[in-house]
Amino acid sequence: MDSQQWTVYIDGSAFPNPGRMQIGGIAYAPDGSAHRFSQALAAHGCNNEAEALAAIHALQWLQAQHAQQVLLHTDNSILAEQLGRAQPKRIERLAAVYAQARTLLAQFDEVQVQWIPRHKNATADALARGAAPAGS
Repeated sequence: MDSQQWTVYIDGSAFPNPGRMQIGGIAYAPDGSAHRFSQALAAHGCNNEAEALAAIHALQWLQAQHAQQVLLHTDNSILAEQLGRAQPKRIERLAAVYAQARTLLAQFDEVQVQWIPRHKNATADALARGAAPAGS
């Protein structure tokens, strides 16, 4: 493993689906330290939108940390396809949020987006489901 690589696990949820969105994730720095986020969003949307917003949040935070090499894990196969393929199938309703995430990905030197099964994403899942409601 490259000593400069950040490893990130993200998740998003909407309850009901569609409904109030929450995002969460954990980023492991090259030095092994862990950085968590858990946030309820004021907007309503679907779980696929929430997952993309979790990716955007994580990528913006990684930029602020001056990360250049990122391995991003998601248990959302649609997000993995949208960010991992050169020409993914267009999903019109979510095109803008996926475009924003792809724009952020392009600003890193090396990025891999990897789909993982939900059971391997338990920490991010718990963070996405455990966010305090907005305004509390």
